[in-house]
Amino acid sequence: MSDLPDPPWRTPARSRPARRPLSQQAVVDAALTVLGREGLGGLSMRRVAQELGTGPASLYAHVSGKDELLELLLDRVSAAITVPEPDPQRWPDQIKEVAWQAYRAYAAHTNLALASLATIPTGPNALRVTEGMLAILLAGGVPPQPAAWFLDRLFLYIAGDAYEGALFGEKVRASGKDLDGYWTGMLGQLREYYLSLPAERFPHTLAHLDELMAGGGDERFAFGLDLLVQGVARYATPS
Repeated sequence: MSDLPDPPWRTPARSRPARRPLSQQAVVDAALTVLGREGLGGLSMRRVAQELGTGPASLYAHVSGKDELLELLLDRVSAAITVPEPDPQRWPDQIKEVAWQAYRAYAAHTNLALASLATIPTGPNALRVTEGMLAILLAGGVPPQPAAWFLDRLFLYIAGDAYEGALFGEKVRASGKDLDGYWTGMLGQLREYYLSLPAERFPHTLAHLDELMAGGGDERFAFGLDLLVQGVARYATPS
């Protein structure tokens, strides 16, 4: 290598940034970035490879394909969920605590909520959460079969609620308004529409319009969660 200075008329060569060393963790990190920027429809092995500055073929040494990538993404989100040791006296509250954590995690990564609806979680963190919640239910006296079906319905409820929130979020962004402005305008228009309905055909809707439109996302999620937990509690046989 020459130790002489470059002539002043020569354009300095651009230094390329060092490539990130490939690993499964790096692939998942890049996939989360793509997912947050472009949504689930924009997520592909090719796009993740572009994010990492490499070719798609190099990713397959760490991830077998998009299906496994989605499982890894779901497992990454599940890593933040903590599950307490089962307390038979507090099992309904413990189930709700974990459910709220999952709800918050999905709400923070809304595009993954849709992916979870068609993906069976098999990663260590997702299995840890399922195992812990199953232990809580069994300790509370819920038989194995209703406990297992309850967990299936519970996570379907959480994912569906979070995904609906994602769809509303897209509408807010498309409107160019802030969240409060969008909701105020939409609810105002919705109320005006309902009030224009013929009373003889929709007497109950008009009589209870305030109740139908009351409550935000968290309040409605809490109500649905209570219904699910109360429902499975009917099967419990206290020790």
